Amino acid sequence: MRVLVTGGAGYIGAITVEQLILSGHDVVVLDTLVTGHRENVAPGATLATHSVRDKEKVVEVLREHRIEAVLHCAARSLVGQSMEDPALYFTENVVGGIALLDAIREAGVDRIVFSCTAAVYGEPEKVPIRETWPTQPVNPYGASKLSFEYAMGWYQAYGLRSVSLRYFNVAGASEHHGERHDPETHLVPNILAAAQGGPPLTIFGDDYPTADGTAIRDYIHVLDLADAHIAALTLTGEMEPGQQICNLGSGSGFSVKQVLDVATTVVGAEIPHQYGPRRAGDPPALIASNDKAEEVLSWRPQRGTLQEMIGSAWALLQKSDVG
Repeated sequence: MRVLVTGGAGYIGAITVEQLILSGHDVVVLDTLVTGHRENVAPGATLATHSVRDKEKVVEVLREHRIEAVLHCAARSLVGQSMEDPALYFTENVVGGIALLDAIREAGVDRIVFSCTAAVYGEPEKVPIRETWPTQPVNPYGASKLSFEYAMGWYQAYGLRSVSLRYFNVAGASEHHGERHDPETHLVPNILAAAQGGPPLTIFGDDYPTADGTAIRDYIHVLDLADAHIAALTLTGEMEPGQQICNLGSGSGFSVKQVLDVATTVVGAEIPHQYGPRRAGDPPALIASNDKAEEVLSWRPQRGTLQEMIGSAWALLQKSDVG
């Protein structure tokens, strides 16, 4: 399959590109390198440094490389930044996304997989979360992702076959790539940064209605996520015009304190940390139901332990330090 991966120089995109190439697919990466990294682009992939908003250039790339399907990972994804600059998020994630939909329509491509987010659910009243539950995002990031998902679904009028993957907390690394966000807002890389002498980890809230008082989240290994993207691309080649929506997680929840405890075991030393107040909009627990993904994608996570996720990220950091 000839696949265009937008955002293929970022964390999730780059690792999915790696796995696509290992599976025998031809890949073109579309990435402006504003937040992605050129060195993340896997050997064997072609890089085009255009924005998804540049419809004419995207059409050229699609036609030149005879692309059969698109994996859309490109997005602005910092919740705090989205609260400060919502216009940026709706411009990049919605306006840019619709430009991409129009480009693939003009180029005659009718298959797309979208990297969405559990942020579309906002603050659910119970867990595990199913795809049929209300979508009530509480920040512009989640709202922009949901807006594009809606638009993508309506493009079935033009024959589009789409899958939206609403994933939960992604962690871990491949042999070559891990998380490199600036600023870094994700828990596992911040824990490991503290373990390497960086600022102490701040745990936001120790008064949640959970067993140890810290918030519970569902973590999925980035390699399992890549596998799900590839399964979704396969599904778009088999389904009728329309849209499928699937949650992706481990189906289990771990508290911040539990993640910290496992990381302490992985690194073999105490990790400096401190407690701060809860962050607005952080629910006590977010856990996915994977039932639909298992049904329609024949997918289930294979690397579900925190030890595997944190261990792979720590191993890559140690390898980088040696290098």
